[in-house]
Amino acid sequence: MRTPVVMTLGMVFAPCGLLFNLTSTLAPGWRLVKGFLDQPVDVELYQGLWDMCREQSSSERECGQQDKWGYFEAQPVLVARALMVTSLAVTVLGLLLASLGVRCWQDEPNFVLAGLSGLVLFVAGLLSLIPVSWYNHFLRDRDVLPAPASPVTVQVSYSLVLGYLGSCLLLLGGFSLALSFAPWCKERHKAPSAGPRRSSVSTIRVEWPEPELTPAIKYYSDGQHRPLPAQHRKPKPKVGFPMPRPPPKAYTNSVDVLAGEGWEAAQSQDSTSCSSHPCGSTLPCDSDL
Repeated sequence: MRTPVVMTLGMVFAPCGLLFNLTSTLAPGWRLVKGFLDQPVDVELYQGLWDMCREQSSSERECGQQDKWGYFEAQPVLVARALMVTSLAVTVLGLLLASLGVRCWQDEPNFVLAGLSGLVLFVAGLLSLIPVSWYNHFLRDRDVLPAPASPVTVQVSYSLVLGYLGSCLLLLGGFSLALSFAPWCKERHKAPSAGPRRSSVSTIRVEWPEPELTPAIKYYSDGQHRPLPAQHRKPKPKVGFPMPRPPPKAYTNSVDVLAGEGWEAAQSQDSTSCSSHPCGSTLPCDSDL
């Protein structure tokens, strides 16, 4: 069986969302601060959930900067840390359930387990979307998220964008996998088939036993066939009337019946002709000479 499209989409979107959220959580790029009066113009400060980096065009990026304004003690940052880590853990659990539910190595997927993994991934997307949205809402509020006073400007950085993308992909992937509940619900709520119809007197069906017929030709494993034995053969009906047959003749010569009978007939004929001679003599006849 081919893997359903909704499962395929879920298995593609969820890992991408996990990768984006992991990068967003670890990278120091939720807010960009620049325009410091006491530093060069090209100095930029990247603030994240765990670290703060200083970058200048003429030098390499320097991380581990000191927090002078109490940025890491802000409530949106603390909540974002907890919820993003929780979202990552729930996403890993959802992907594990999705792998066991979709199970591409077998013919039939487990629709219940795949749908349950979709719900878990959807919750993971919400857990990451809440801190990202809340942080973005207070991005320019210097009282909630401390930052130097004007003319220093604050802007959205790349980690916040990756957090939005990862959250949306997790929501889409979880929703797609949750649609796997549809086939399972359809089978469960399918109307039970009606029982056998009760037959009335007018609809009684009588099945007469069929006579056993012996096959005319019996086939064997070698492809040959043999005729039926004599006890299974049926006599063929005779057509017409019986004709009278002459009685059998008795022969005296068992060696050569036709030749013997012909010779005896000739001898008897010669003896008769000689006995009837007018002179009545016993002289041999011409046939004996």
